[in-house]
Amino acid sequence: MQPRFDWALEPLADMSPAELHDWQTLLEERSGMVVSERRRSFLQANLSARMREVGAPDYASYYRKVTSGPRGAVEWSTLMDRLTVQETRFFRHPASFELLGSYLGQRIEQGTPGRPLALWSVGCASGEETFSLAMATAEILAGRDSDGGFGVTGTDISLSALAKSRAGIYGARKLEQVEPSLRERYFLPLPDDRFQVIPALAARVCFARLNVLELASSPISGMDVIFCQNLLIYFRRWRRREILNRLADCLAPGGLLVIGVGEVVGWQHSELLPVANDQVLAFTRKSL
Repeated sequence: MQPRFDWALEPLADMSPAELHDWQTLLEERSGMVVSERRRSFLQANLSARMREVGAPDYASYYRKVTSGPRGAVEWSTLMDRLTVQETRFFRHPASFELLGSYLGQRIEQGTPGRPLALWSVGCASGEETFSLAMATAEILAGRDSDGGFGVTGTDISLSALAKSRAGIYGARKLEQVEPSLRERYFLPLPDDRFQVIPALAARVCFARLNVLELASSPISGMDVIFCQNLLIYFRRWRRREILNRLADCLAPGGLLVIGVGEVVGWQHSELLPVANDQVLAFTRKSL
């Protein structure tokens, strides 16, 4: 009889209702992520893949592994890297960057706040949006009579995504939506058809791990621009509003908050004014 080497490809048994409930509860309590019945197969496939890697025989034993002590915390971080969707693109929503351009132009005409402009990409994944914000801001400041500098912060819950962001290296396909002139100015060619963000732009950007459920204890504040797009869809409606309320508190007077279209309906904040734009869901904080 020939030995079998395909055991690792065999699917694990389906999760029981009780096991599914335990994992749903754990994920929501720790990260806010909601895993509906429709995403059961997504959860099961990712759990199964990681369980094979660490030799966990069943869902219950792996659950105990990720919830037990310091080693469990490390394993939890690894698992979150698997479960968080990290698909993003440079200048993913052009209308949002057009709004950013007009907003920053007005801010410069009115006089910058006497300090470097501070921008924030929430849920930055592998950094494309963060560097897009940096390129857009650099272009606007270079074309205006402004002495002000700027800095962009990208935050995400995934450590592996943040590692990719900090490296600032992207394949040619990732840069397809970047205008050729911007590609020439802000990227250096590398072997194997890859490109790296130039040091001068990378120096304007920093990346940090942040769970949006912990915004209340975050030191981030006084931001002039906050982009939070394609993140809120993973949370319950009440939690989306809670996160947005926290982000609103992080805005400086006159600051701009840009949200993914359709991610929240009917949300209002006493200190924010909606931006009149048919293509972008955005708000500005009232000035003092």
